[in-house]
Amino acid sequence: MFIIAPDYPAGKDHLNGFKRGYGKPVNDELYTKLGQIDYSAELAQIRAAKPQAVFFFLPGAMGINFIKQFVAAGLNKDVVLLGPAFSGDEDIIPAVGEPILGMLNTAQWSPDLDVPANKTFVEEFRKAYDGRYPSVYAAQAYDVILAIDAAVKQVDGKVSDREAVLKALKAADYNSVRGPFTYGNNNFPVQAYYLREVVKDQDGRLVNRMVSKVFDSYQDVYAKECKLN
Repeated sequence: MFIIAPDYPAGKDHLNGFKRGYGKPVNDELYTKLGQIDYSAELAQIRAAKPQAVFFFLPGAMGINFIKQFVAAGLNKDVVLLGPAFSGDEDIIPAVGEPILGMLNTAQWSPDLDVPANKTFVEEFRKAYDGRYPSVYAAQAYDVILAIDAAVKQVDGKVSDREAVLKALKAADYNSVRGPFTYGNNNFPVQAYYLREVVKDQDGRLVNRMVSKVFDSYQDVYAKECKLN
């Protein structure tokens, strides 16, 4: 396994998190300049290392350029490319195009997640936006509206009662597009996570499809350190 990220706090945090969850030896760990868009030197190092897979944390344009150059260098023929959801999501797919086909990424949601609320959400979203698939962020935004609606109903519209509203929100008593979940003591979701792959649907559109469930009910490792305990 070869892992790569920009040399700044978020990059180091993500690679440390990956190593903690991966549970196997990481052969190579590489940090790049923040904002870098030319990865020819790094790709040469990857080629020489001959890893089975590469995990990258390169947000925004960094990731877009890395994926394109990774495929242009032919590394995708022998090396599995794995990244976070935001680098393989439906908002990024149009910017990368065909090179993103086959990329793996992880998220708490997928367009094909077999949940009644999600099926309705994806169907209505695609009708409203000319066949476009919703992204993780769209799914999260939709969940927020569902959560607020459920909480307001639970308190009978008495939104001035702050404690009651917070309690209702934390109950997560609504049909989420990600399926049932709860909140931990630190108010972070305790939820399932999935491995997704960018494929083509029956119409030739690039879209994420679930490969497997990675975690059934995952709570972040820092919850025990939270002062809300």
